[in-house]
Amino acid sequence: TSGIGLAVARTLVQDGARVLVVGRKAAKGAQVVQELAALVKPAVPIEADAPAAVFFSLDVSSRVGCQKLAPAVQAFFAGGGLDILVTSAGIYQEQLLPNIALTDYAALMDTNVAGTLWVIQAVAPLLNEGSSIVTVGSDAGVSGNYGCPLYCASKGAVVAMSKALALDLAPHTRVNCVCPGDVDTPLVKRQLEQAGGSYTEADMAAAYPLGRIGKPEEIAHVICAVASPANNFMTGAVIMADGGLTAK
Repeated sequence: TSGIGLAVARTLVQDGARVLVVGRKAAKGAQVVQELAALVKPAVPIEADAPAAVFFSLDVSSRVGCQKLAPAVQAFFAGGGLDILVTSAGIYQEQLLPNIALTDYAALMDTNVAGTLWVIQAVAPLLNEGSSIVTVGSDAGVSGNYGCPLYCASKGAVVAMSKALALDLAPHTRVNCVCPGDVDTPLVKRQLEQAGGSYTEADMAAAYPLGRIGKPEEIAHVICAVASPANNFMTGAVIMADGGLTAK
């Protein structure tokens, strides 16, 4: 319902897809559904009376909650299956090694790693032949970063999991992982607030060869391109969308 996930939903709806949006906040979900409905183009061949988007309230860190996704998918698609699954739910936290607590570990791993796993596990039986899963990793899960070893570990796990699932689910389903750098989302805004002025967005931007952080719609474009059947020979790939950060 925000950030990269919302940008992906917008792009998919504009391209004619019907989207099941998952998030924790029902009020925000209702707003997003209205916004997505307004994006539908008259020429898009969506069935009569079929909504472009619906919202399903879910905390992905709950395996029991994720198991309720399957009947929601079947109800929305009238017994049909999924062509595309994007697992973009995630949280960020900076914590130096001496200060890491069990609660920090649980928060990051339960959402970023287990959340990705439980969602895929829940809907895997409903994936159509030739379907595509796109997970969302991070540059920090590929090259590491200062001050956030747990976050790096969680996103590194998503990268490795994606490669393993690409092998397990082939040839029926493709699995790829898109790894953004810093992106102008509510998550990054909270990160800057929590930093308390110790660094700024300008400081972030200075680290990138392109001289700025990313935009949600730029990452959404990469995710949707990877998910497209035009890329049917791509699976098990890790795609960097990080403004050149890991090229240095």
